[in-house]
Amino acid sequence: QVHLVESGGGSVQPGGSLRLSCATSGFTFADYAMSWYRQPPGQERELVATITHPGTHFIYGDFVKGRFTISRDNAKNTMYLQMSNLKPEDTAIYYCNVKMWTTVLTDYWGQGTEVIVSS
Repeated sequence: QVHLVESGGGSVQPGGSLRLSCATSGFTFADYAMSWYRQPPGQERELVATITHPGTHFIYGDFVKGRFTISRDNAKNTMYLQMSNLKPEDTAIYYCNVKMWTTVLTDYWGQGTEVIVSS
């Protein structure tokens, strides 16, 4: 069974930093690209960042503007999101995601970890 477990969220003031982790199991982590998504309150889920399976290429949402860094440790089956200079608009539930084909392309999600950026 594919399991994705996010951690590291919390409350932080604007300009602060957080490091999110996504611990995975149930699949060969090193074979799959991974992504972070987020869902702000009352808004739709949006892509934050994607990292290829070797960790050599990246896609970031335009809103990141150099503030976030996605990474992975294939030896630990874990993906990370380092967030700095956080802004109130970064407030959201952050989700770990992997897409894989079985008989159909399927999204797997973690339970989410909440990030609140406020004064």
